[in-house]
Amino acid sequence: VGCDRSKNLVDICGEKNFQAFICDALSVPIRSGSCDACISIAVIHHFSTAERRLATIRELVRLLRPGGTALIYVWAMEQEYKNQKSKYLKEKNGIKDTVEEINTGMAQRPLSDQMPDSSSQDSACSDRLLHDSKDEGCDAKPVTDSRLPVHTNRTSFHSQDLLVPWHLKGGTKKKGESVDTVLFPAGSKESQELRPVFHRYYHVFCEGELEAACRSLDCVKVQKSYYDQGNWCVVLEKL
Repeated sequence: VGCDRSKNLVDICGEKNFQAFICDALSVPIRSGSCDACISIAVIHHFSTAERRLATIRELVRLLRPGGTALIYVWAMEQEYKNQKSKYLKEKNGIKDTVEEINTGMAQRPLSDQMPDSSSQDSACSDRLLHDSKDEGCDAKPVTDSRLPVHTNRTSFHSQDLLVPWHLKGGTKKKGESVDTVLFPAGSKESQELRPVFHRYYHVFCEGELEAACRSLDCVKVQKSYYDQGNWCVVLEKL
C-alpha cells in the first residue's frame, strides 16, 4: 500500500492497479502497529523544520508493529563522499547549470536577493535548523534570514535549506506534475516556449543528522545507517 501527497502520482498508481491513496506524511490514516515494514524515500527532506521532520519519523514508526522495520532515504548535504562524487553531480543530463528566477523579473538579481514569499514562517527557521544538526563536519553555511537560496542544479550544496529548480520540458502538462508552477514574464522567450520552473523546498541532511533524529525516539533501534549515492539512509526497528 502506497501513499503520496500528489493526486496525479496516486492516479498513476491506480492506473497500474497498485493500491495507493493521498495523504500527509504527518498524519497517515492507517492503524497503529499494522505494518510489518515501511519505506520513506525522498520525503522527509521536504519538511521545513526539525520538529516536523522528527514528527514524520515518529508517524512512520507508529505504523509499525513491534519488531517491524522501516527504511528511510533523505538527500545528503555531502554529494561528494569519501572522494567519490554522487550520480547527482556526475549526471548532467543536459540540464543548464544556471540559477533560475523565483518571481517575475528577478532573473538578473543576485542570488541573495532571490527569495520565495518571505511570509513563510517555516523558512525563517533555517538558521536555527543548521545548529540543530550539531555536526561539526558539515560544510553548510548559516542562513542569516528568512530568504532561501536557489540551488544550481548538478552542483554541490552550500546550504542545508534551499529551493531546487525543477524544469518542465516541453509545452504540455504531464501526469504527476503539480499545477502551482512559476511562470516566466508574459511575452518573454521562455513564456513563448511554455517552460515553467518548479521550485521545491529541501533540507539536505548532514552526516549523522538522520540517524540522530531516529535515535532520539525511545521506541526505536537503529539497525543500520549508511550513505548511498548522495543520500543518507537509515534502517530502524520498532522496539
